[in-house]
Amino acid sequence: MAEDIEEIRKKKLMELQKRYLEQQKEQEEAMKQEMELEAQLDAIMRRILTPEARERLGRVKLVKPELARQVQLVLVQLYQAGQITEPIDDAKLKRILAQIDERTRREYRIKW
Repeated sequence: MAEDIEEIRKKKLMELQKRYLEQQKEQEEAMKQEMELEAQLDAIMRRILTPEARERLGRVKLVKPELARQVQLVLVQLYQAGQITEPIDDAKLKRILAQIDERTRREYRIKW
């Protein structure tokens, strides 16, 4: 009886270790995919943004990462559709940021 309990414990422990290793592998793969996506986005941003605009987008990314991600995705879509023919400068990026921020901004109202 004690041997059976010990055997069950060992099986459970092995099962838990196996699950843990699988989760680690999944997390590593997800991180790898995220890094590859980030590298691709960065490469495209280098092609379509001026250095000043890239710097601004980097600062926005620190403050509002979700806004920066949305802008990046919009710019990538426009680039892939062939609608971006010349590099986007800082002034154009400001306008794009303002438009997207305006569309996604939430208003909070507190009622008393």
